[in-house]
Amino acid sequence: MTVELLICMTCKRGAPADPDGPRPGSVLMALVAGQEPAGVTVRGVECLSNCDRGCSVALRGPGRWSYVYGDIDPELHLAALLDGATRYAATADGLIPWRERPQILRKGVIARIPPLEAS
Repeated sequence: MTVELLICMTCKRGAPADPDGPRPGSVLMALVAGQEPAGVTVRGVECLSNCDRGCSVALRGPGRWSYVYGDIDPELHLAALLDGATRYAATADGLIPWRERPQILRKGVIARIPPLEAS
C-alpha cells in the first residue's frame, strides 16, 4: 500500500534572503522529482504548522504511525530523507527501528501520531 511523503510548501526558515526566491519546500520537491521511492507518493502541502523548524515534511500511511519532521535541509538531507521514506514504506506499522533511522529522522522528529485504527 502506498505511503505519502508530504512536503510543506510554505516554510520560510532557511529560505534565501530574496523574498521572491524559492522556498525550501519547493527546492525539496524539485530535488525529489524523479527519485520517489517505490511505494511512496510525494505531495506538496500548504502548511505543517512547524514554521520555527522548517523545512518540514511528514510521513503517513494507512494503518501506520505518522511522523512530522523539521530542520530538513533540501540539499543536505535529500538522500537520508529518501532512505527514511523507503524504510517507512517497508514497515507494516510505520515504526522504523531507532538504529535504522537516518540521523535527520532521529533528531528532526517533531511529532509521532498514532494511526486512526489504534486502540
